[in-house]
Amino acid sequence: MFSHIMIGTNDLDKAKAFYDDLLNTLEVRPARVDGHRIFYITKTGVFSVSKPINGEPATCANGGTIGFACNSPEQVDAWHAAGLAAGGTSIEDPPGVRQGPGVKLYLAYLRDLDGNKICAMHRMAN
Repeated sequence: MFSHIMIGTNDLDKAKAFYDDLLNTLEVRPARVDGHRIFYITKTGVFSVSKPINGEPATCANGGTIGFACNSPEQVDAWHAAGLAAGGTSIEDPPGVRQGPGVKLYLAYLRDLDGNKICAMHRMAN
């Protein structure tokens, strides 16, 4: 459904270091730098971080969350640990299982260096 997701940053170098470390846990190669933007390109989509084109400060979305698919609970935990080590902030409940109607998920949430809410998710067998 989505071709790409792009979020804003006020410090491209810090954002690249953060997301390079974080996405390495998902076996994503370091970002390709394109002027004021960085791109993480995979077979399933593109994640990008950009300094705002209009020159105004970047802000995070209130109520928005970007979710990254993981292959296992261990990969979710590694993603979370890498994000914390790179300067992210743990939010919501600690990484773990969340049960909903007909669905069982292993989730972890962080805020990145610019305040964006990001999530790692593994869909578990019920």
